[in-house]
Amino acid sequence: MRFTALDDWLNWQETQHPRAIELGLERVRVVLSRLQPEPRPHVVITVGGTNGKGSCVALLEAILRAAGYRVGTYTSPHLLRYNERIRVAGAEADDGTICRAFSHIDAMRGDGSLTYFEFGTLAALEIFRDAAIDVAVLEVGLGGRLDAVNVVDADAALVVSVGIDHIDWLGPDRDSIGYEKAGIYRSNRPAICADPDPPSRLLDHAHKLGAHLWRVGFDYDFAPTGETWRWWAGDARLDELPFPALAGRHQIGNAAAVLATLTSLRDRLPVPADAVRTGLSQVRLSGRFQAFHGPVEWILDVAHNPHAAAVLADNLRNRPCAGRTLAIVGLLADKDASGVIQAMAHAVDDWYPVTLTGLRGRTGAEIAEIVLRVTGVRATAQEALSEACHTVLAAARPNDRIVVFGSFHTVAPVLAAQPWLSNFPSPHP
Repeated sequence: MRFTALDDWLNWQETQHPRAIELGLERVRVVLSRLQPEPRPHVVITVGGTNGKGSCVALLEAILRAAGYRVGTYTSPHLLRYNERIRVAGAEADDGTICRAFSHIDAMRGDGSLTYFEFGTLAALEIFRDAAIDVAVLEVGLGGRLDAVNVVDADAALVVSVGIDHIDWLGPDRDSIGYEKAGIYRSNRPAICADPDPPSRLLDHAHKLGAHLWRVGFDYDFAPTGETWRWWAGDARLDELPFPALAGRHQIGNAAAVLATLTSLRDRLPVPADAVRTGLSQVRLSGRFQAFHGPVEWILDVAHNPHAAAVLADNLRNRPCAGRTLAIVGLLADKDASGVIQAMAHAVDDWYPVTLTGLRGRTGAEIAEIVLRVTGVRATAQEALSEACHTVLAAARPNDRIVVFGSFHTVAPVLAAQPWLSNFPSPHP
């Protein structure tokens, strides 16, 4: 084994390929054929989309586990630990299991190089095979058509939403991006689309493939009914469902897409109504409108593109506070910062942009200039996230709330420090 420590493997992987991101399936396909020459025995569900992927993966995992299935989930990026990316039967893969998978992949790759994400994807597939799972739920990392996850032919594929993001890799408009995301669909297999206004190229691709398309509003639908909601598709119907235990009205749409996905596979993965209700009630997901109560309320959200920021703003409006909303925001340089700030403009009173370092980093001062240009409000730029947390709390008054949002690199350190959120000194009167 090249390394025995997980961090050593991860640091080494970051140096092994000429580019940090290089889309394409050939490298992964060659290595996977050596690792797993026999067809996988379990059902595979692939989840793509601009936003909502993590929520849908969490919902699928919760419902399927409630139905008694042994589930493997692969997600990215992680918030606190790399191990979060690979889960089996509800538990994160341990360091030793991941290291052994990396070592096997290293031995099988020959002279070919793999990206950090490709190593992780192959490791998840190896771990799932050895764990004898019933179903694998795989989250697409970037796009779909050329993402490493797409090396597996999914038994059902869900595209949750199509928005503008990652334009350097996926194209400048929703049509181009929709086509890339539709690449996870397969001929004669369920292809679920939860976007209410799907781009024409996504629909055209699904039709040309001969995929079994399930569109929200056409092939399945849902509606709130007071304190519960209902879902239907053809002869299938579920009434008096509990709202998902994830914050935000949009989560009903995510849950409805998940139910469409599971219904499309009901001959192979039957799920009783009780399991649906249990899964909806018990689902959990870190970093998505996650609230911590203390002298002031803290809300953490990894909204880092305009569509996600609009959802966050809507969630804040539907959860009004008596005081002000103070926002700590950090965004990478390849994100549409103007669009994000515009989406949040009417939901934030005071802005505290922070600097994110690294090759893709963006300074707090740069974000402050965007805030001023878009909103007319002068922001208080901060160099360090810890400095921003203390500065914003010193400025907070009783009944205010603090929202930390943007990149995973902004939210993760605050989430890791959550024990001290409630131990901050009380805000001044």
